[in-house]
Amino acid sequence: MSGPIEAAAPLDMLESSASKLYAHIHPVLLLSLYAFRFNAIVADPVPGLSWTLLWLFVLQAAFALLCLPPYVGGTATTTREKKKPGEKRKKNAPGVFAHIWSNILLLCMALVLAAVMIAALQFALILFGAPVTDLRTHTFLCAAHMSVLMVIPFVYVHGITMTPLFEVVSLQRPIDEVQGAIMGTVVGAWAGAAPIPLDWVLDWQKWPITV
Repeated sequence: MSGPIEAAAPLDMLESSASKLYAHIHPVLLLSLYAFRFNAIVADPVPGLSWTLLWLFVLQAAFALLCLPPYVGGTATTTREKKKPGEKRKKNAPGVFAHIWSNILLLCMALVLAAVMIAALQFALILFGAPVTDLRTHTFLCAAHMSVLMVIPFVYVHGITMTPLFEVVSLQRPIDEVQGAIMGTVVGAWAGAAPIPLDWVLDWQKWPITV
């Protein structure tokens, strides 16, 4: 008989003072970005969402690099190995620049996978009621925003391994910053679509502004 399934460990954020500070500022910056660009998005969603998408990626990249433990060889480096008293640091440990370079490469991989996921999210939005033939660029940009919000933190922490993905989809992982980003994006998009069919005839009700 197989033993009990081991529960997934919660994510530990990086413990530097900059990480703790930016972890609190990041949600405020995300909301401020959309609030600042709201009138431009309502006036013309395509250029408005395109400009916002660029800065959204910058904020997500900063959040990943400053706050999240990077994926290394099967696991995220959530904890630091403690040295015994009198033990010297290993000479073969990677230097600071090598560590930064590996994190940047991991972030680039997350960006590539986020781009790949846009098509799947666009198809999902169509299944949930987005226009099939009209406003395809609008739907594409909406899917791009959702992908950047969900995929970049997940891939940066978990890589492209399938086990964490199944745990997220089946809600078996503890709710942390990465799991919360995915759940918040999905639930927020679903709730954001609610005002669209209401008979208010307002400019901001157009697809996909409320989402």
